[in-house]
Amino acid sequence: MKYIDEAVIQVIAGKGGDGAASFRREKYIPKGGPSGGDGGRGGSIYALADRNINTLVDYRFARMHRARKGENGRGSDCYGKGGEDIVLRMPVGTVITNAITGDVIADLQRHEQKVLLAKGGAGGLGNLHFKSSTNRAPRQFTPGEPGEEFELKLELKVLADVGLLGMPNAGKSTLIRAVSAARPKVADYPFTTMHPNLGMVRVDQNRSFVMADIPGLIEGAAEGAGLGHRFLKHLARTRLLLHVIDIAPMDEGVDPVREAKAIVKELRKYDDSLYRKPRWLILNKADLLAESERDKTNKKFLRSLGWKGKSFAISAINGEGCKELTYAIMEYLEKDSGTMNPELQSDDRNT
Repeated sequence: MKYIDEAVIQVIAGKGGDGAASFRREKYIPKGGPSGGDGGRGGSIYALADRNINTLVDYRFARMHRARKGENGRGSDCYGKGGEDIVLRMPVGTVITNAITGDVIADLQRHEQKVLLAKGGAGGLGNLHFKSSTNRAPRQFTPGEPGEEFELKLELKVLADVGLLGMPNAGKSTLIRAVSAARPKVADYPFTTMHPNLGMVRVDQNRSFVMADIPGLIEGAAEGAGLGHRFLKHLARTRLLLHVIDIAPMDEGVDPVREAKAIVKELRKYDDSLYRKPRWLILNKADLLAESERDKTNKKFLRSLGWKGKSFAISAINGEGCKELTYAIMEYLEKDSGTMNPELQSDDRNT
């Protein structure tokens, strides 16, 4: 199924039915009086979070959602039938905003969370409501009210505890394959990951967390280079970012320090709150370095970057260091409430 994380839809709730102006006509009731019933309410439109859906593809191509109007009232005190409600099932993590004003209407964070998007119009009153001692044959009735109508923007932000970011081919997909059951595409060319992937990392029997892998960033993403910033929003809900770095690039012209600084720069351009999230450095592909050179290379890199936070040297391809990393992440998530930890941030002057 094609992965779609944005859509714009129009929701139109149903109009209420009109009230009726009617009088009783029975043969043996000579002075029948008013008997016009009320109109039925219009159908409303709701959003329902469903954890079994992971894309907004249904709403990319079906943009108009209109609820049925209520039936008009009838004689003999008959009220009109209300219009049926419409329930739009959306992935957990969908943010719904008013496309015109930008106001957030709902943030679907729980399975089966139900939110009213557009309220149906109230039904009109029949003439039986207007009878009185001085108005015994009222002919007044009221029309049904129109339903609410909105243009809405849907934006899916995946729910994950930990997010991976880094340059293309840094080994993010290999890492999530090594620590979870997720199986994203892995190849020796850039941008093999075209959409976010989620993996459940089970540390112990009753201890686990969710990791998200997004397509790689490159320098100039803010100006549209590569896949741009399109998928960075999926890291907004995470509590910890893992900045994966290729510590042993095959191309001798590639400078890991420069690439790391470029990623941080793009992160800051996109959203300062995302930049301020706790962030760890993951020095990947340690297996490509001689054992005698690993510590020296890692220390030189961290010193050149000016990094003062946590870092881990791993090899995702063979799982070296991955178990220790997952236990450290689990311990952090269990202790941390999700607030920024200054110790985990690098020196702004160097990044």
